[in-house]
Amino acid sequence: MSHTILVFDSGVGGLSVLQEIRKLLPGQHYHYLFDNARLPYGELGEAELIRGCVALIEPMVKQLNADIVVIACNTASTLVLPTLRQSLGIPVVGVVPAIKPAAQLSKLHHIGLLATPGTIKREYTHELIRRFAEDCRVELFGSSELVMLAEQKIAGMPIAPQQLQKLLAPITQSTLDVLVLGCTHFPMLKAEIAQALGAGVTLLDSGEAIARRVKELLPADATTAATETAAAYYTAAATETAAAYYTAATISDGLKHSLQQLGFSHINHVS
Repeated sequence: MSHTILVFDSGVGGLSVLQEIRKLLPGQHYHYLFDNARLPYGELGEAELIRGCVALIEPMVKQLNADIVVIACNTASTLVLPTLRQSLGIPVVGVVPAIKPAAQLSKLHHIGLLATPGTIKREYTHELIRRFAEDCRVELFGSSELVMLAEQKIAGMPIAPQQLQKLLAPITQSTLDVLVLGCTHFPMLKAEIAQALGAGVTLLDSGEAIARRVKELLPADATTAATETAAAYYTAAATETAAAYYTAATISDGLKHSLQQLGFSHINHVS
């Protein structure tokens, strides 16, 4: 039996999470809602961000009769989860920066968190660091510009290496050995970031952990048939459906093409 999974983000970053979920759970009905009219979220006030997210997600859940919602945005996850969990009556999964595994992996006990300015300054983030990285030196790097570079890349536009190098300069000057990609946009630039930082820095994100959590929360009949054998996997993948919804007045042909390449057969505007 297939289930309906709604994944939400401010832009295309949540696609990095959606890809991990689809790998683990083929054959579901996937819907991707991205609020690109208000991008980037890291620069929005908290009250405005919460109000806008709830106003978009609640009616979409009802329209789709969704079984589970994934808030594939670190900035939004730190703020909107309590409200949505109270109002929706279905599981709501958020994204947590991978501070705990980073602290466990670091041999130098020196890690970094690369995220939006909003995620960097929130008390939620600092509590994660206190709980799971007490024995580590933790450096925080905030960037909204990298969000827009990821958007550029998915829209098929070139990224100037010197621009990326400039944005990552504070990290290249550090001696950290593990960097947490604390915005779902940033795994879209993983290859470019890895090249800029070199082999001495391990990059971590939350995509696989979120996929595992979604699998745990869905009924067993949604997961077993698709994962038992390779044949079952391809049968499930063939029955998969995917639709994308955006809030900006329009999207570029390059972004539309990328979404189609990722298997989105329906791409619609919502207000």
